[in-house]
Amino acid sequence: MAAVLQLDHIVIAVHDLAQAVADYQALGFTVTPGGQHPGRTSHNALVVFADGAYLELIAWQAPAPQERWWRDLQQFGEGPVDFALLPDDTVAVAQAARERGLALEARNGARKRPDGRELQWQTARHATPDVPFLCGDITPRDWRVPGGAAREHANGATGVAGLAIAVADLAVTRQRWRALLGPEAQVGAPFVLAGSGLRIVQVELGNTSLVLVEPAGAAQAGGGVLATWAQARGQGPCAFTLRGPAAQALDAALSHGAAIDTVAG
Repeated sequence: MAAVLQLDHIVIAVHDLAQAVADYQALGFTVTPGGQHPGRTSHNALVVFADGAYLELIAWQAPAPQERWWRDLQQFGEGPVDFALLPDDTVAVAQAARERGLALEARNGARKRPDGRELQWQTARHATPDVPFLCGDITPRDWRVPGGAAREHANGATGVAGLAIAVADLAVTRQRWRALLGPEAQVGAPFVLAGSGLRIVQVELGNTSLVLVEPAGAAQAGGGVLATWAQARGQGPCAFTLRGPAAQALDAALSHGAAIDTVAG
């Protein structure tokens, strides 16, 4: 049976959290303070959507060389560094994935909100960023992901319609996704996007369409932003599309390295 999963959040690493919050507010988003991660130097803020997914803006108040996200920020600059799926049962989904051959490392996480409430979750992640990590709540999810006015945005954004993930080897990544989601999951067959040199696999995940993109050879064929991203940063989430009142590209000068478009819907 396929795992019951949906997009939980996209992680965007930034140098200065206060500046990133101000800039995302200028883009028309409602930004909610997240808090501090106990035992770490990171703090965050959230952009939560009506569909339940959110953007995590994360920054560090002191160096954290043991953390991949911090290292990516230092090496590549600001932008998306990871993304998570929400399981109905983290332990069960992770165990099923292991039985299908995908090694996942489990650990617990926590965050202390500005109001003093400490929330907890459990993650399970693979060693490479071409597949997402699982992030399931121990404390109630609405402690971590607020509802109500936090999900209402002046720009009209209501959710994440699509997410593109750059990968090094499409065949290998496709097998990892099938191991993560199960044999009944909607993981498509590879195809070449005509005229671009991009090899693609589509993954349907609830209300979000994910695209696994292998940009090999795309630079010579005009592969554009995806090829440029993959050559500079390697594997991982590289662009996403939000649902909104109209199709448009948001100001890249304010998005801190995230390539964001909206589609009507």
